[in-house]
Amino acid sequence: MDGDIPDDEAVILFDGVCNLCSGFVQFVVPRDAEEKYRFASLQSDVGQALLAEHDLASDDLDSVVLIEDGESYVKSSAIIEIASGLGGRYRLLSPFRYVPKSVRDRVYDFVADNRYRGFGKKDRCMMPTGDVESRFIE
Repeated sequence: MDGDIPDDEAVILFDGVCNLCSGFVQFVVPRDAEEKYRFASLQSDVGQALLAEHDLASDDLDSVVLIEDGESYVKSSAIIEIASGLGGRYRLLSPFRYVPKSVRDRVYDFVADNRYRGFGKKDRCMMPTGDVESRFIE
């Protein structure tokens, strides 16, 4: 795993102990044919540094965060941007950016608040293997 924080690559930060969040990463990896996205857990030193760099709360670990082109996207905005970046049929989520953010994030927060109960929790962060390992920043 590479410890450098890339300036020119999109980074997805996720809750490394959440099964739903890890499943989301497992969903993105094979659909990201161009290998546009790199990954780091919110709990990692890199994740904490990126959160601080973008003035995001480091104690609030219930959100997927996308850092891309100097911008940060959280919650539903991150999901929509990631889906758009994957292209193909996933771009169909793009029109949801016109739904008021407060409404989108209310749905996101409901899922986030219940993610451990519904999907479980790991004892430690997901450890990538194989060719995917190079896409994770430690």
